[in-house]
Amino acid sequence: MTTTGDLADFALAVDYDALDAEVRTELKKRLLDSVGIAVGAMGATATDQVLATVTATDADGACRLWGTDRSASPVGAAMYNTALVRYLDFMDSFLAPGETPHPSDNIAAAIAAAADVDADGRRLLESIGAAYEVQGELAWNAPVRDKGWDHVTHTVISAAVGAGVARDLDREQLRNAIGIAGTAHNALRVTRTGGINEWKGIASANAARNAVYSVLLAEHGMEGPTNLFEGQKGWQQVIAGEFSVDLDPGCTRVFDTMTKRYVAETYAQSAVEGIIELADAEAIDPATVETIHLSTFHGAALIIGGGEGDRYDVETKAQADHSLPYMLAAALIDGDLTADSYAPDRIAREDVQSLLRTVEVEEDPALTERFEAGEMPAVVTVDLADGTTHRIEKAAFRGHPTDPIDWDALETKFDRSTRDRYDAAHRDRIVDTVHGIEDHDVADLTALID
Repeated sequence: MTTTGDLADFALAVDYDALDAEVRTELKKRLLDSVGIAVGAMGATATDQVLATVTATDADGACRLWGTDRSASPVGAAMYNTALVRYLDFMDSFLAPGETPHPSDNIAAAIAAAADVDADGRRLLESIGAAYEVQGELAWNAPVRDKGWDHVTHTVISAAVGAGVARDLDREQLRNAIGIAGTAHNALRVTRTGGINEWKGIASANAARNAVYSVLLAEHGMEGPTNLFEGQKGWQQVIAGEFSVDLDPGCTRVFDTMTKRYVAETYAQSAVEGIIELADAEAIDPATVETIHLSTFHGAALIIGGGEGDRYDVETKAQADHSLPYMLAAALIDGDLTADSYAPDRIAREDVQSLLRTVEVEEDPALTERFEAGEMPAVVTVDLADGTTHRIEKAAFRGHPTDPIDWDALETKFDRSTRDRYDAAHRDRIVDTVHGIEDHDVADLTALID
């Protein structure tokens, strides 16, 4: 049985000096990826709404609101900066069989909590590593999706652990912070069912904000329900059922993280990569396509294929990036799937609106078994008007844990996300700072995210 004491003891055992060099590198890659996609989301309507709310209600603090000359408390900074990391749907994921959370949702909270106490980069890596480990273990051992809870129900706990490490809380403070976060801030799955709306991209920011606030409360002496998991009407009884986790202070769960190649929902990555490769190899003219058929695994069919609501009525970005029909149609037509694929005028165009209605999504139990064994399989078939059929099968995609991207490829993604805002010299300064973050204070990094 897992307890808040178990999580606190684990958090206190995480030590930068004991982290394997490959773990440190992977954590830095997660950090760089998160900063890059956050920059790419600056100026979006939904993130600007969060910014307006934070600046109207929280103007007192030393934590930078990224991309602005303003600052806020660590709570406000966690809210806005996490919204930037999450909004584009370009973030990383854990691919557990029953849950697919996004561990990069923890990073901005860790940065805000660390920067507020002038922590250094070594402490930041410890906090990110601890948060990734907790979120990964909860995803694998205590999935909540099928019980009606959103995956950010895990995030508020993992982010509280990460922020608590960043602020050097003691054991009882950590237990209280985890108890407060996990008791008071559980989120419903309705966020991602039916007609998708913009809260989908902001829910994790709210979890990060609540996590940091819980940490600050505990730091100032507030007691919380330290029997969060095992207590009467507690988390195991109400939220997840019985479970246990095996937390590794070496933070090796980070190796189970995937990196998105395309701006698309996690479960779409292999299918999108496949249809782009197929369209390029066969020079497919979208105007000649009769049908697009995707055989996929249970989670993809459920979440973005229509099992949790209509995925053919697509009018907004929030609906488009959770619609396999839209993503496959746009990817075939444009040969890519980027942030521009979700611009209002792109979504509304007749070419993609017509083609998406030819897409058929079918769950294949054999592919579900392969997914649960560690793949992300997809079989895409395109039928043309002249009777020609083209087919491609993918076991995974570039960026999957079985085919991880290296540092150079991640830098390419970072450059692509940030080049409209920063010149090459500024991009290089950010990359170099992240690469050597253990030799910097956290403030050195946040000063560059302007």
